[in-house]
Amino acid sequence: MSARRTASHRTASRRTVLRGAAVTSVAGLGAAACTAPGGAATTEATPTAPVDLGAESELAKGGARLDREHNVVVSRSADGTLKAYSTICTHAGCPINKLQGTTLVCPCHGSEFDALTGKVMRSPATEPLQELPVKTANGRIVAGPGA
Repeated sequence: MSARRTASHRTASRRTVLRGAAVTSVAGLGAAACTAPGGAATTEATPTAPVDLGAESELAKGGARLDREHNVVVSRSADGTLKAYSTICTHAGCPINKLQGTTLVCPCHGSEFDALTGKVMRSPATEPLQELPVKTANGRIVAGPGA
């Protein structure tokens, strides 16, 4: 009887180890999925200096423009007010690369944000996008620190 328990115990222990290895592998894949394409950390990918986002005249009221290179979205509300936000998703730090109308869609987990307000429209993100300073200078939209 004790030989059975020992064999049974070894089998359970072996199963536990194999399950743990499988869970660890899957968790590692999940963590990799949360990183930006190319594996680079993206939380530092917001502008560190003013960024030219194009001609002010090209952004209509109620519209938005995504600048993938600088991870910024700029929008103009119905009353003409400009807003700019970092397009680094607040859920897992992925750069948002898709703008549908005025909805930003994160490619990593499907979070959606309103480009006019920065607010979360669809989880898993729960925090709004980081607002950036924005101004116009010489007919151009400029956003980021120092704008």
